[in-house]
Amino acid sequence: MNAVGIDVSKGKSMVAIMRPFGEIVSTPFEIKHTSSDINSLIEIINSVEGESRIVMEHTGRYYEALAHELSAANLFVSAINPKLIKDFDNDSLRKVKSDKADSVKIARYALDKWQNLKQYSVMDELRIQLKTMNRQFGFYTKHKTAMKNNLIGILDQTYPGVNSYFDSPARSDGSQKWVDFASTYWHVDCVRKMSLNAFIDHYQKWCKRKKYNFSQSKAEEIYGKAKELVPVLPKDELTKLIIKQAVDQLNSASTTVEELRTLMNETASKLPEYSIVMNMKGVGPSLGPQLMAEIGDVSRFTHKGAITAFAGVDPGVNESGTHEQRSVPTSKRGPADLRKTLFQVMDVLIKTMPQDDPVYQFLDKKRAQGKPYYVYMTAGANKFLRIYYGRVKEYLATLPESD
Repeated sequence: MNAVGIDVSKGKSMVAIMRPFGEIVSTPFEIKHTSSDINSLIEIINSVEGESRIVMEHTGRYYEALAHELSAANLFVSAINPKLIKDFDNDSLRKVKSDKADSVKIARYALDKWQNLKQYSVMDELRIQLKTMNRQFGFYTKHKTAMKNNLIGILDQTYPGVNSYFDSPARSDGSQKWVDFASTYWHVDCVRKMSLNAFIDHYQKWCKRKKYNFSQSKAEEIYGKAKELVPVLPKDELTKLIIKQAVDQLNSASTTVEELRTLMNETASKLPEYSIVMNMKGVGPSLGPQLMAEIGDVSRFTHKGAITAFAGVDPGVNESGTHEQRSVPTSKRGPADLRKTLFQVMDVLIKTMPQDDPVYQFLDKKRAQGKPYYVYMTAGANKFLRIYYGRVKEYLATLPESD
């Protein structure tokens, strides 16, 4: 019975090996995340007599290469939430924080929780790619929002309110009508220096060239508003350059976001649960792949409560003696990206109001009871996850086992 505690950091790890009653098999030693060092660690572990179990924290992405290689060597590996390790055995008044001390603490945790340790399952390459794409999607979406706000801020000094003229959704290539309009008519003087008829003719040709619908009443409305606007920046080449750069940055980010959205849907469609997830209300070609990316393989969860705890939308408990808190905040200890996606699904359900959907019925019931926004949204996310788990696991159980 050998507990191998590994404190993982970027590019290297500290390893300690212990047996029950505090017996030190190997004092803490450092390894690099290289094939030679990892192979040496595998040899050391295999050379120790008795069953060995390896425990490490799933810190960021640093642990994945090490966990993957050790699992591939047929060793028992368990990746633990860092919060559990942090809260374990804090019975000393001295605060000791070092890689060596942490590796020993992890090894002691492994011994104490030996029977409850769950083996790390190597996520297949497709799921790793999907999760990586989703994180990139989130990054570029934030970047797109920043670029959008930057462009609007500049245009408020040359053509105030131009971003509100059109509400057309983004095209498949990420382009938007108001951005294309602002790129051509980047200053209010680009419109009002023409006569009304000249602008209408110019705008009609622009719509045809850009393949947008033309409306004469809309053109007249735009021209009428332009007459009343007061710009701050002058209509010159320097101002034009600033706006063109901002437009190019936004278009670049928008294109990347839409390409990732399409690629994620194509990748997710290759996973077995794709059809089941996509048939759930509130889920579409954007949110569906995001859910699948963050939840991963549901077979690693033993029961419905495990998946809600993983997402951090499980209700807490606060009881002591005769005191029982009736409304307890959720743990929020799971991936924030998953909770964000779940809230977006709940938002879609509230807007589309599918009367036959059990999650929407539950949400509507909680709202009718006067529950606060975050209470009914979190409760809805919890119910949605439980249904997700049940449907997907039941479907996967019907599939033939692959060799």
